[in-house]
Amino acid sequence: MRILTGLQPSGKLHIGNYFGAMQPAVQLQDQGDAFYFLADYHAMTSMSDADTLRDNVQNLAIDFLACGLDPQKATIFRQSDIPEVNELAWILSTVCPMGLLERCHSYKDKVAKGLSANHALFAYPALMAADILLYDANLVPVGKDQKQHLEVTRDLAQKINDKFGPDTLVIPEAQIREDTAVVPGTDGQKMSKSYDNTIPLTGGKKAIRKTIMRIVTDSTPVEDPKPTEGSNVIALYKLFADETAINQMIAEHEAGGFGYGHFKQTLFDAYWEYFSEVRAKREELENNLDYVNQVIATGAERARQESTIVLDRVRKAVGLR
Repeated sequence: MRILTGLQPSGKLHIGNYFGAMQPAVQLQDQGDAFYFLADYHAMTSMSDADTLRDNVQNLAIDFLACGLDPQKATIFRQSDIPEVNELAWILSTVCPMGLLERCHSYKDKVAKGLSANHALFAYPALMAADILLYDANLVPVGKDQKQHLEVTRDLAQKINDKFGPDTLVIPEAQIREDTAVVPGTDGQKMSKSYDNTIPLTGGKKAIRKTIMRIVTDSTPVEDPKPTEGSNVIALYKLFADETAINQMIAEHEAGGFGYGHFKQTLFDAYWEYFSEVRAKREELENNLDYVNQVIATGAERARQESTIVLDRVRKAVGLR
């Protein structure tokens, strides 16, 4: 089984990235032939500073390794090291109806939030489809917000197969963890760098505690019971705590006598303990960047070999060779 997923190096990794994509990806490296890419082409839809993009790619690679990715089990590589992906994206575009892209909610959501309505942002699903199909991926772990793009990938692969032969492209399946697929941000919306509502995966203790203390809550007085339905604090706490601790926090909400600062501190303590090993591993990797860069280069060699096999097959099927 070939497994593939990717993350954008568009800024500091947050816990939504971790629970929605990175943790499932690392867990799957023992269950198949895993390919994980650093999506720097996609990051260009929201980033224009070259130095920042280069730094973000390296930092994302460090995060992947710190979170448990084993380069002996999985292939990690930079998206832009594989030029074949753009050729396949073009081929897929020739069978991609405009209406299919116009219906994609991610584009509309991002434009509504102020991102520039450029072609790359609009055509993002076609490039994402090429990212997946170029490696004959069978399984793609994605966040719930990317489910529609995976459906676009399957649709485009089927169109190619219907037109040029049933064995031209492998049609992938999505894996979505319903319990943590959408992680709430500090404002209650889906956690996203675009919305500036994230909790970083790693960073300074004081700064992250300050971020958690800014989580939006209501104005219920300390002495009164607090609502548990729709609570951002409880939803985030469930990511880090066991059932006993979760039930205790719910009971304290219902009993009254506790302020939201108390609950946010409990959340912060659970978060800090949960990612302690990740922070230690990350510090070690930051002091050995030659190793990190070699892992990325070796991964690109393997990915390029596999992409060439698939693209040659597609070229012959569509008549380019």
